[in-house]
Amino acid sequence: MDAGNTGDTNGEPPAGKRPFNMAKAQRVLAHAGTGAAAVPKRRLKTKPGFCGLSTVLFFAFLDYSLKMAINFYSLGAAGEVTGSKHIIEVDGRSFLVDCGAFQGSRAEADRKNRDFGISADRIEGTILTHGHYDHCGLLPLLAKRGYGGNIYATPASRDLASLIMMDSAKIQARDAEYLRKQAKKQGEKFDWQPLYDEEDVVRAANQMVGLSYRRPLPIGDGVKLEFYDAGHILGSAMAMITITRGGNETRILCSGDLGREGKPIIRDPEKNLPAPDYIVLESTYGDRLHGSSDDAMRKLATIARRAVEKKGRIIIPAFAIERTQELVYYLHLLEDDGVIPEIPVFVDSPMASNATTIFQVHPECYDEEIHEAFMKHHKNPFGFNSLHFTTSVQESKALNEHPGPLIIISADGMCEAGRIQHHLIHSIEDPNTTILCVGYMAENTLGRRIRNRETEVKIHGQWFRRRAEVEEINAFSAHADYAEAGAWLGALDRSRLKKIFLVHGEPKATAAFRQYLQGKGYGGTEIVKYGGVYPLQGGAE
Repeated sequence: MDAGNTGDTNGEPPAGKRPFNMAKAQRVLAHAGTGAAAVPKRRLKTKPGFCGLSTVLFFAFLDYSLKMAINFYSLGAAGEVTGSKHIIEVDGRSFLVDCGAFQGSRAEADRKNRDFGISADRIEGTILTHGHYDHCGLLPLLAKRGYGGNIYATPASRDLASLIMMDSAKIQARDAEYLRKQAKKQGEKFDWQPLYDEEDVVRAANQMVGLSYRRPLPIGDGVKLEFYDAGHILGSAMAMITITRGGNETRILCSGDLGREGKPIIRDPEKNLPAPDYIVLESTYGDRLHGSSDDAMRKLATIARRAVEKKGRIIIPAFAIERTQELVYYLHLLEDDGVIPEIPVFVDSPMASNATTIFQVHPECYDEEIHEAFMKHHKNPFGFNSLHFTTSVQESKALNEHPGPLIIISADGMCEAGRIQHHLIHSIEDPNTTILCVGYMAENTLGRRIRNRETEVKIHGQWFRRRAEVEEINAFSAHADYAEAGAWLGALDRSRLKKIFLVHGEPKATAAFRQYLQGKGYGGTEIVKYGGVYPLQGGAE
């Protein structure tokens, strides 16, 4: 039966009727919340002159056709940066790539994170590309809602994700307790509940299966997974999913977050991969170029020397994983080389302290320089005389009275939670303070408002006038910019490449990246839309 044959006369629709639009039907199915492999639940209505039986038979055929196919669609990080959740559906079986939390304004984030988009019992396997919260943060919610299958991750990602998920559960519990007390004082009703608790985190962690780089593993009937180093953070991976059906092989490469060449600590993104048929590629910096590491070092040294002259403080919002360790490494180098004087550096994040320990037990992820330092010379790139890790609340509070100069590195990187907010409250109105932005700040976050140099910002319900200086160093970013991503693509074997799907980017950045790639000859580049379903053709025999 032809897909356009909704009537019974030579494959043509009845008079006055338009041919059935397969792509539109797939979008309808996705918007109905059932994914690509189910018919709409609403009742089908027929019109005079339209054969009702043919309609029913067609939708039965459509249901069968979609189930016996490979489809891709996104439940998050389509038209936005956070909340990565992508589905690869193979003959009606769903494989989830990443299960990240959305980050942004609190009300919107809470709403999006609770609206999962797919029932847990429809997922056969889950793949985690790396341990950042916007990629792993909803795994405990997935387990809470009944998912009992495996969660595949590299050993380092497994350890980092477990740390981040547990930290999130504790923060949610503290937030709920604080808000409950505030509501009680004001005589208001309070019924907000955390997304998940510590038991849910333990449940999800127990479902994680460690899979090292370049170790192919069957994860379903005719479905194989292999990880390659993405060079983004410790343990980050590109997921090559190979699907074999009827003698045909289809390879789908999910980039996760693509890293950059020449970054300290971890290896460069791998390029020597089997030729993919499709690439799902991030586009965070699709409209920006990063500065060089040398430029970043010079600017960091200038900011540090200025703080010494003014006896001021540098406050650096940084995620506990990768960015904190990288900053410590750079400050260590600058001090060792005598470029900057000794300045007390405080890493005020218990999770960062724990993450640094995890870094130390995963040498399989190191680049050659760090491997030499650790394994051959027993040097610790993550520790030097001026470095201090604070753990207790009392130690953190004491930093507010510590005389300058000093550097405080604290989480979270977007200033939406954690101890960084308390340091900002005490220092944002001080003109001798410098707030140094070193990473991506999502829309509608406190970090984005500070980076935009707004004159007034609200923290913990109070307005503060920003008198602190704001500096920005983009070269510390762990995401490839558009030229770096283009160079990485150019180094791949593209002999089988049919299409590139762009995800994980704000609309302006993704549109610019698509235009850039098309100019480089990648005509089959498509921006993934939330609710869109994208059929994937079979690959080589």
